[in-house]
Amino acid sequence: MPTMQEMIEGRLKSLRPEIFEFRDDSHLHEGHAGNRGGGHYAILLVSEAFAGVSRLNRQRMVKDLLQDFFSDGLIHALSVKAVTPEEYFH
Repeated sequence: MPTMQEMIEGRLKSLRPEIFEFRDDSHLHEGHAGNRGGGHYAILLVSEAFAGVSRLNRQRMVKDLLQDFFSDGLIHALSVKAVTPEEYFH
């Protein structure tokens, strides 16, 4: 069975990320009020797909690709840093 990192990375391949970093912060949120399951994750995506796209719409692009992971209870919270290569490397 694939790990959550592999599942998220696979789902985001359509964005052609140059860099994908994943962090599982679930252990920091044990007993978190309102959490009925699913993990807390943080990702960094560096992709040309974000060029000319507002910060809010970058978040939407990523979360739309992962929507069923939220609705199926696999992800409770996701922190997304989505930047272009120019923004990341300069």
